[in-house]
Amino acid sequence: MTDDTATSRLKKIRTIKPVETVRNTALEAAERTAQAIEGNPMSVLVGGLALGVIAGALIPRSAREGELLRPLGARLKDGASAAIRAARDAGAAELASAGISSDAARQQIGKLVDAVSNAATRAGEAVTKPTKGGSE
Repeated sequence: MTDDTATSRLKKIRTIKPVETVRNTALEAAERTAQAIEGNPMSVLVGGLALGVIAGALIPRSAREGELLRPLGARLKDGASAAIRAARDAGAAELASAGISSDAARQQIGKLVDAVSNAATRAGEAVTKPTKGGSE
């Protein structure tokens, strides 16, 4: 065996080990992420929606896009406004028939929003935690 062959093999071995380590770390991070998603899918959904809203707000809109989508946006806005009014009226009627005050309903909704927000925060932390430190 020549020195060149031995050196070449040594370089391969030194290259393979870090690649295996990185691959194993990535697989572990993927497994932890999948477990976090399976454990709390609703928070991942809420987090994804929040990221979509942020991305949509940050990406500039072209003039042509605005021109094409303006009529659709107006129709969607009108339809959404009507749906919100109908839902609000139906919800108020249902709460009144159940004897629940609007203040009690607001408190329950506030608790729900806080819980969803906390879940989304925890999911975001769980997703980013494996990638920050590598193998901790």
